[in-house]
Amino acid sequence: MEKILTRTGVLYALLVCVVAAIAAAADQAFAIQMTIVAAAICAALWFTVRSADFDAIAQGVFKMPVDQSVYDDDPVRWGVIATLFWGLAGLLAGLFIALQLAYPVLNIEPYLNFGRVRPLHTSAVIFAFGGNALIATSFYVVQRTCRARLAFPSLARFVFWGYQLFIVLAASGYLLGISQGKEYAEPEWYTDWWLTVVWVCYLIVFVATIVKRKEPHIYVANWFYLAFIITVAMLHVVNNLDMPYSIFGSTSYPLFGGVQGALVQWWYGHNAVGFFLTAGFLAMMYYFVPKQAERPIYSYRLSIIHFWSLIFLYIWAGPHHLHYTALPDWAQTLGMVFSIVLWMPSWGGMINGLMTLNGAWDKVRTDPIIRMMVMALAFYGMSTFEGPMLSIKAVNSLSHYTDWTIGHVHSGALGWNGMITFACVYFLVPRLWKKERLYSLRMVNWHFWLATLGIVFYASSMWVAGVTQGLMWREYGADGYLVNSFVDTVVAVKPMYWMRAFGGGLYLIGALIMSYNVWSTIAGKRREEAEMSYPAYNPEADRPAIPATAN
Repeated sequence: MEKILTRTGVLYALLVCVVAAIAAAADQAFAIQMTIVAAAICAALWFTVRSADFDAIAQGVFKMPVDQSVYDDDPVRWGVIATLFWGLAGLLAGLFIALQLAYPVLNIEPYLNFGRVRPLHTSAVIFAFGGNALIATSFYVVQRTCRARLAFPSLARFVFWGYQLFIVLAASGYLLGISQGKEYAEPEWYTDWWLTVVWVCYLIVFVATIVKRKEPHIYVANWFYLAFIITVAMLHVVNNLDMPYSIFGSTSYPLFGGVQGALVQWWYGHNAVGFFLTAGFLAMMYYFVPKQAERPIYSYRLSIIHFWSLIFLYIWAGPHHLHYTALPDWAQTLGMVFSIVLWMPSWGGMINGLMTLNGAWDKVRTDPIIRMMVMALAFYGMSTFEGPMLSIKAVNSLSHYTDWTIGHVHSGALGWNGMITFACVYFLVPRLWKKERLYSLRMVNWHFWLATLGIVFYASSMWVAGVTQGLMWREYGADGYLVNSFVDTVVAVKPMYWMRAFGGGLYLIGALIMSYNVWSTIAGKRREEAEMSYPAYNPEADRPAIPATAN
């Protein structure tokens, strides 16, 4: 009871502070954001008061597991559901802005114009979809590989709900026009501070669980998760060193400016890709691929080499985003060299994942979840080859500022991050909700092919559009003037924008099928269907018909 009273008092004090901030708000957007925070505090108060009935089993959302002999999977379950919800929201926003580029009349001012919805899309798919997947899977993996329950279960629940509040604050801020103007780091100062608190708590829960482990060995997946958590914390803090204009306003000024600000921003931006979208998802690969394939990882030694080389090299590669800018040439060259070298450890990880299927390649034919994992690794390999290639200055002179970069990013995001996340969710759902199998493996197969076809349409259209733009922008006439105006390039790539929207639509349909499949599995439904296997090859049946001889 004392804990409940203390928690209630703290929440009431916070609510008073937030209400005061709303009253003193320097701008309307800040007042709206603080209203969202006040609503979150009221929800926390409601759940806290509910817990005063002393019935720990009936606590609803914030209940603590009573049985200490089972893993603490409540935050994992919530994370899986949040991953699906935010994934659909992010993909829908992406389809909307793709249609805006193809059909500009869809730019609805001011709240739904391209400039506000585009960061909503990127943050939704990276931080909401990808972030929830990483938090959920890390809580699942660290418990199994350490054979220990989550340390500080209350703090783990705070991490989940606190992260959802960050997502809501960031998303609503974009639509209200609140932005720092930094790619992948658009949220303003107070949202950044809140995420820092949540992230430090996440680190505490993860490290404390490893410290209390019952297994002497720390499995390599936990190394990748830990690198992702620590490095993202460092990147986030340094890139968001800002001075608020007012503690009651939504505006701040960055500590770094000019070329230094650009370098810090792309040190952050590239390593957000490197550690959030690569290291974290490699941790998922190193645990879930061997589990689904029922094979040990191909080479544990290679995984250790992969880890340390990736950690050392990735952090230096950011300057390749600033080729042909005011950044000193030596820094651009440094970024290019490290980017090219980065190709080797990246492919080492891909090969390690694919070779884990040695002796189980038949599962690619019969298991659509394994098929998704293999496709994810294939796209990881393609993206980590294309990235170093695009960092070469001669190639970058053609690709920079074009849609080729968009195609490169989405082949990795949709192919690597999306596919491996989908596969992990399919793996987790029956186990978390104690079901024998998924509602329908045939639906998983449909999802796989729709997603793959969608990626092909999306990436290929952007590659064609990017090369077209690059060539048209550099075309000079005999008089030394540019041949094409900017509008000419827009008209030339318009069909590619429609093709991109079509590919994104296919990918979204696949995600909707997945959501129905997962929901039906959780509800306990099971679709009767034939096993996904094919008859063995019969050489005797593979012969031409011999006409009967006349008697």
